[in-house]
Amino acid sequence: MVGWSNCMELNQKRLHLLIVAAGSGRRMGHHRNKLLLPLEGRPLLAWTLEAALQSEEITWLGVVGQEQDRQEIHIILANLKPQIPVAWVQGGATRQESVAQGLAALPPQADFVLIHDGARCLVEPALFNCCAIALKNSGEALIAAVPVTDTIKQVDENGYIKHTPERSQLWAAQTPQGFSLPALRAAHQRASAEGWLVTDDAALFERLGLPVQILESSSANLKITTPLDLELAGALLRRRKAQ
Repeated sequence: MVGWSNCMELNQKRLHLLIVAAGSGRRMGHHRNKLLLPLEGRPLLAWTLEAALQSEEITWLGVVGQEQDRQEIHIILANLKPQIPVAWVQGGATRQESVAQGLAALPPQADFVLIHDGARCLVEPALFNCCAIALKNSGEALIAAVPVTDTIKQVDENGYIKHTPERSQLWAAQTPQGFSLPALRAAHQRASAEGWLVTDDAALFERLGLPVQILESSSANLKITTPLDLELAGALLRRRKAQ
């Protein structure tokens, strides 16, 4: 396990980053992509992209989205005035398909890739940096994550508790998640052939028995899923500004 707040040593070999922004606003109660909803005066996705573009370790950025959102996302990027190459990637019907299409769009010289959910808009540039450095130094897959603080119950199909896992061994997965590009492409190809459906890329490595390292992150790196999450993100951003 690596603590991101202590990751300071820079490495000259930099990484490519995919931002997955092809979602919807269904659980937010909206008919449009939640990443385009306003958060403290600007689209939610603008906060995510700004943090990515401020990372010294990222030299290429791919934004994976849906065609109906393309114009608005291009406007967000234009306002941020990126100093690195930025590519648009057409997303798929699921997150898994969107990531696979993002991998296919990476430049030929890419060796490692970070993948980040656009909905994690409170991510800090330092976390991108540390994930990149840890990945390049170890060569192993890694994910940002935080220890679980709630007691978790495993429940059967009838709604009864069947097991209480030991909390000290439980972590809540986040993004960024980093991988060797050849290994991740092979994992996605295997998933497509076998019909595997997963909710994050680390799960593909787990199925293949490949190691994935935990990099301890912050609970502030939350994923915006519900209206309450949006309110909390706004409060955290206001606190950052005040500090």
